[in-house]
Amino acid sequence: MGKKIAGLVFALLVFFCIGGPIKGVERYEEVFQPETKNFADRAEEYFPVKQNIKTATVDVLVGKASWYGPEFDGRLTASGEVYNQSALTAAHRELEFGTKVRVTNLSNGKSVLVTINDRGPYVAGRHLDLSRAAAEQVDMVEQGVVEVKMEVIP
Repeated sequence: MGKKIAGLVFALLVFFCIGGPIKGVERYEEVFQPETKNFADRAEEYFPVKQNIKTATVDVLVGKASWYGPEFDGRLTASGEVYNQSALTAAHRELEFGTKVRVTNLSNGKSVLVTINDRGPYVAGRHLDLSRAAAEQVDMVEQGVVEVKMEVIP
């Protein structure tokens, strides 16, 4: 019986000294953090982020927008729709197709409501590609790239 108790004590010592829980971790959730794909939770990817407000109804981010037009007009978008440079649409890398976004040009305050129907832009530092019509609404065609506020409308 003495050998069994000694063996049990030894096993417990080995478990707690070597194979016990990870030091500093109280729960499993602290070790396993699933990758988030939520647009607002990934705001740190939007440079420079001057504003990141998440309310119950609207996600607001600041980033760079560009526009695309004639060379893509009539081609299929990632959503399967035909791109129409005269429509108020935009491309974003993550937002769901059909998402409504109010885009405001921060240099002049002009805004437009667009629908996400394509993927992009795929240029570093850019966060939204507007159709030509949307770019005209916010008066950014000549500049090409401007800083905008993006409000995701539920």
